Amino acid sequence: MAALTSPESSQQARVYFQTPPGSTEEAETPVRKQGRVTVKYDRKELRKRLNLEEWIIDQLTDLYDCEEEAIPELEIDVDELLDMENDVDRAARVKELLVDCYKPTEEFVAELLDKIRGMQKLSTPQKK
Repeated sequence: MAALTSPESSQQARVYFQTPPGSTEEAETPVRKQGRVTVKYDRKELRKRLNLEEWIIDQLTDLYDCEEEAIPELEIDVDELLDMENDVDRAARVKELLVDCYKPTEEFVAELLDKIRGMQKLSTPQKK
């Protein structure tokens, strides 16, 4: 059973559960087996990817001289860049995406390539 306190007695409503007569709390509390935690992705890689994506957004807002919401629809797919054979192909792909940008993009492209160097591709983990 649950009893709700009145709003006058406290600022927030609280719910109290009462134990039915004849039962003890120990009998009601099931024993839970300790679960095994599975890790799908490496947290360090996810953090690096998140930091990179935030950096990309900051750089694009500077390059396009606008707020994040006003950046033209373009997607810099880091996994796609990591799949490419070399930095020349990666640079060409990023420059292709930034074709509408009126500011110089060479510094951004060079920094982006430097930041993704050594990163791992985030792929969906295989179930065992």
